[in-house]
Amino acid sequence: MSTEGQKNELLEDFQKYLEQNTLDPFAIQNQPDLHSLLSEMSGLKTEVKAEARQFKNTLDTLTTALTTVQEDNKTLATELAAYSQRLEQQQEKLMRTMLLQMVDMYDRLNTGVDVLQNYRPVNRPFKKSRVKDVNFIKRFKEGQIMTLKRFEQLLAEYKVQVIDCVGKRLDPVTMSAVETGQDTTHENGIVLQELRKGFLFKGQVLRLAEVKVNKINGK
Repeated sequence: MSTEGQKNELLEDFQKYLEQNTLDPFAIQNQPDLHSLLSEMSGLKTEVKAEARQFKNTLDTLTTALTTVQEDNKTLATELAAYSQRLEQQQEKLMRTMLLQMVDMYDRLNTGVDVLQNYRPVNRPFKKSRVKDVNFIKRFKEGQIMTLKRFEQLLAEYKVQVIDCVGKRLDPVTMSAVETGQDTTHENGIVLQELRKGFLFKGQVLRLAEVKVNKINGK
């Protein structure tokens, strides 16, 4: 009996072992085989390569477009700089033309003031109106002097300044000698008199000063 019982126990143990190690048929069906797995990985690799090539092509296109835009910007910046320079030159030319007209008006006013400064009333035959004439000329002269000073302020605002000539040595860059004189108290080449004022605009000659220059013994 003991032998029979042992035999049964061994059979029961073996049966339990088989039951514990029997695989679930559904689990086996759900597990992919190696061939399918390799195929899927190969397909995924192909898709990744295709997307990488497409991304590279897009990146190259964007890089080319960016380079084109940068070159266009450089060209545009160069053209704008040239245009700004031409515009500045045109404005400078127009400004110089306007300022030359202004200094011409200044000359006329200055001449008028000089005439008024040298005015001397006639005693006869207008003796009765002499006082009125003197008062009128005085007020008119004061008005002209005020206008002349305002003109000088206006020229200064536009950075126009008078060229200092008298007592200076002749500077051919800023002065033009239209007359000569003989003064032994001065050296040759010294400006004795300013015949017409000269002007500078931003440090550059706007109009040459016309002057009388000292010249002794034909030197």
